[in-house]
Amino acid sequence: MQACTTTRGEANAPCALIPIYNHKDTIARTVQSLRAHGLPVVIVDDGSDDATREVLDALALGQPDIQLLRLPHNQGKGRALTAGLLAARAAGFTHALQIDADGQHDVADAPRFLAESRAHPQALVCGKPIYDDSVPRARLYGRYVTHVFVWIETLSMAIQDSMCGYRLYPLDATCAEIARKRLPARMDVDTEVAVRLSWRGLPVRNLPTRVIYPENGLSHFRMWRDNLRISAMHTRLLLGMLPRAPRLLWRRLNPRKAPCAA
Repeated sequence: MQACTTTRGEANAPCALIPIYNHKDTIARTVQSLRAHGLPVVIVDDGSDDATREVLDALALGQPDIQLLRLPHNQGKGRALTAGLLAARAAGFTHALQIDADGQHDVADAPRFLAESRAHPQALVCGKPIYDDSVPRARLYGRYVTHVFVWIETLSMAIQDSMCGYRLYPLDATCAEIARKRLPARMDVDTEVAVRLSWRGLPVRNLPTRVIYPENGLSHFRMWRDNLRISAMHTRLLLGMLPRAPRLLWRRLNPRKAPCAA
């Protein structure tokens, strides 16, 4: 296997970005697999427990290509992701491959994401999950509701799965959007940032990738609380789409002339 080495300051200098909260049993394997592909890793500890902190300290000790950031207390995936994206850009990286810490995502696909980004450096590269029988049926069917809302919010079917947390961000455009308006704090972040980057005019590339739900895996998704947040997010995005509708329609009719605008 050929490593995809990264040098900061290059035109395409990616890193991996892992938000983590209490996934002490899976994080080491994920980080080691990413490093085997030559990727520097930015880990954002979102107020994890002492056992996870010890694992993270051991991983980062004496490893210059593993950057460990710590939030003072648990603030949610959105806050951890935001902190990591801003830190990655400040460190000189141009792209960030977001991946979950719980072992759901297939690290072997990391070179495919990187290759897609090198071919389309301005694009948001979104994972399009291929599930096995481990996926909870309610979660699977519920995603289709969000798919339909996202297609309405963007007036496009370009984003095939906005909820997958395995994706590669171009950092300049993403951090510019963060500066324009703060990202949501919790599980609604993945969908909202994808929609908002689409509004900016970023092209979207969809990459099929295997996603599993590990046996005895630790999920921080809370069915009622997070579904209420997602419902509120879709209301917010639908309202945000309305004044943008003429521009979004113009882009669909004139794809080669469409600018990347806020």
